[in-house]
Amino acid sequence: MEIKKISDFIWEIEKQGKMRVPARIYASEELLTKIREDKTIGQTMNVACLPGIIRHALAMPDAHEGYGFPIGGVAAFDLDDGIISPGGVGYDINCSVRLLRTDYSEHDIADKKKALLDSIFREVPAGVGKESTMKLSRDAVKDVIEKGARWAVEQGYGYSHDTERIEENGCMKTADASFVSDRAIKRGLPQLGTLGSGNHFLEIQKVDQIYDEKIAAAFGINKPGQITVMIHCGSRGLGHQVASDYIEKMEKAYGTENLPDRELVNAPIQSELGQQYYKAMSAAANFAFANKQMITHWVRSVFEKTLGSSENMEVVYDVCHNIAKFEKHEIDGEKRTVCIHRKGATRSFGPGRDEIPEIYRSVGQPVIIPGSMGTASYLLVGTRTAEEISFGSTAHGAGRVLSRTQALRNIRGEDVVRELASKGIDVKGVSWKGIAEEAPSVYKDIDEVVRVSNSLKIGNLVARLVPLAVMKG
Repeated sequence: MEIKKISDFIWEIEKQGKMRVPARIYASEELLTKIREDKTIGQTMNVACLPGIIRHALAMPDAHEGYGFPIGGVAAFDLDDGIISPGGVGYDINCSVRLLRTDYSEHDIADKKKALLDSIFREVPAGVGKESTMKLSRDAVKDVIEKGARWAVEQGYGYSHDTERIEENGCMKTADASFVSDRAIKRGLPQLGTLGSGNHFLEIQKVDQIYDEKIAAAFGINKPGQITVMIHCGSRGLGHQVASDYIEKMEKAYGTENLPDRELVNAPIQSELGQQYYKAMSAAANFAFANKQMITHWVRSVFEKTLGSSENMEVVYDVCHNIAKFEKHEIDGEKRTVCIHRKGATRSFGPGRDEIPEIYRSVGQPVIIPGSMGTASYLLVGTRTAEEISFGSTAHGAGRVLSRTQALRNIRGEDVVRELASKGIDVKGVSWKGIAEEAPSVYKDIDEVVRVSNSLKIGNLVARLVPLAVMKG
């Protein structure tokens, strides 16, 4: 199988076999070498075989092997002929990232950093199966999944203007709780306001470098040394169960015999089952929005108690990963509504799009790309070029190079904590095992991932953020 070099950062596999469109990879030679080491390329080619796919099956610079789609996979499907696939969204629906800005500087928190981390660790439940301090009824959870972040604000967790700086304003209006199973509701009951496990994290950071002062200022990022907080979590057990439920339903309804990979099981977009999945997926996405909103409230509370104030601790933005959206894109010179799957990818819209909050519409959408707990994270801005070549998408993180099993063979959590402490980064986790699984060395080079995004103009650099204290799930 030949991978054709189109440019320094674009690689393509021509249509072959049952592929309906070419497969395209956005990567440098360094990243492509890593991408070749697992099943990413084969999975991208498999996506290219799906009915109704438009233009290309895409893999972003951080792409790595996933369930069905590669993580970092993007694809657009025609509304009439196309499909919707849980494997193109992921199990952790709307696993996404929120960035908060503050008026504090590194100097302001220097002697309170450990106290901040310890207090956040006490206030925000984390870890596999960790339960929230809240006790909700089933009816309350149904309200959450239809209202999203707005539900949390109505309960006193945050400010009304927070929702103005969240993708979809923190609520996918297509959500319908009647298509979410009792088992999914039951799993969500004890988990609202919890960080979860795996690669989920909460990180106190400082602004290390500003690349575009005008856009940074529009995003509330004013100077190097400014303190920010990044929250990465998703829809917890509720979202996982929604994915499991609809994978099973689609297997029964449509089978997997004609698929290049059974993990790509799907339903036609216009089918009853396809529409039900979309409404249930939207509900799970809303659970994730509410989840992050509550964590935001608790983080503000900790800052206020520890430092005396949380004034001007504002949401910069909250971006979705692991989501399907109906969006308008220009296809062959014509504006068409298509179904975009972003599996471990970030929406990256340029200036003027109605989906962007009004406060940012003139500059473009904030894009947040986190690194690992010992490396930088980045704030970028969406572009019109991304709309032209990647359906308005870019990378969502560094992307793994080692599985969790491989990491545990070679890495000790205690060593990771000691190494990061020597660099001035405090780390607090639920277990040594969890820290080892998420060591910086198990990820691709985030600086290279972001360099590719910036070079391709599918997400332009605004600011570089570096960790000071990290809470791992």
